[in-house]
Amino acid sequence: MKAMVLDKFKELFGDTEGVNVYFAPGRVNMIGEHTDYNGGHVFPCALSLGTYAAARKRDDSKLNFYSINFEKSGVMESDIHDIKPEDAAGWTNYPKGVIWAFSERGMRLDRGMDFVIYGNIPNGSGLSSSASLEVLTGFVLRDLYGFDVSNTELALIGQYSENNFNGMNCGIMDQFASAMGKKDHAIFLNTADLSFEYAPLVLNDAKIVVTNSNVKHSLVGSEYNVRRNECETALKELQKVIDIKTLGDLSEEEFEANKSAIKDPVRMKRAKHAVYENQRTVKAVEALKNNDIDTFGKLMNASHVSLRDDYAVSCDEIDVLVEEAWKIPGVIGSRITGGGFGGCTVSIVKNDAVEEFKEKLGNAYKERVGKEASFYLVDIGDGPAKL
Repeated sequence: MKAMVLDKFKELFGDTEGVNVYFAPGRVNMIGEHTDYNGGHVFPCALSLGTYAAARKRDDSKLNFYSINFEKSGVMESDIHDIKPEDAAGWTNYPKGVIWAFSERGMRLDRGMDFVIYGNIPNGSGLSSSASLEVLTGFVLRDLYGFDVSNTELALIGQYSENNFNGMNCGIMDQFASAMGKKDHAIFLNTADLSFEYAPLVLNDAKIVVTNSNVKHSLVGSEYNVRRNECETALKELQKVIDIKTLGDLSEEEFEANKSAIKDPVRMKRAKHAVYENQRTVKAVEALKNNDIDTFGKLMNASHVSLRDDYAVSCDEIDVLVEEAWKIPGVIGSRITGGGFGGCTVSIVKNDAVEEFKEKLGNAYKERVGKEASFYLVDIGDGPAKL
């Protein structure tokens, strides 16, 4: 990967003198979906898949962006004095958004840069290619321009840029998982205050398998923002009868005792998911600490049912993948992962069942949906790095 981005950089910009190569990972979330903007807990891990960049400062104010993944777009030009979101800018709105978010914090670029990237996260898979690119850009800016920011701040800057520059009202989880990843560990993060602990995710006789539906519905951005608004409205209704800051503050019992304050049945279901999913995540990490992987798997399954029925962010193709996975012996748990409306499932599968899982699930999906599924055996990796 390093050689690939360096070769392309040399082809485009003449030489590689003074060029550095960087990496930031994507993420998979084991459990705790759509809780991160509701003040709840999440349990993601960084992947060994991610985004690579070769970058070098320029002597002028020009910004040159190039993606090996989108070669037809060619070199996309911008300027440090003219950073604004534009439809025509395509993928470069993500790095430009981070540059803008740095400047909002008083960290302005004095010169432009040349920036060549390659990502091996499947596009639209729900494994956070956008957060990977945001954290990568922040990491590059810190190194090239000497900005004094921590990895936690890189995550917050990435989230701020996606919310305010790109108009996607995401929570903190994706950027935090990318910026703070640790090999062989998942991150048990309380999104209410960003307190976290690393939990070893070494499964002795099982593997984490990510299955890509190879379907991405266009709903993800708009419906994501709708869900967030529904939860915010439900929270305001609940706050009239109980003293809470976020939906993540509620136990299941407290929610059931006060849910009648929510005046719309759809909003009630959305809030129920946020509350119960948060509690499932806490229980799942406790089960993992007790080496009770079966309970962890059952909580993953319950998470999917809630995301399908209460939060309504699944889709037919993903439901087929999960339902068929549940039928296969050796599958400990399986659920949708990511924002929803397509993308991927995450499953924990016993080692001796992995090949059968891929064959049976692949065949069933092809038969029922008419599409090929892709499978990735997940390696849990570290956060961003200069290579």
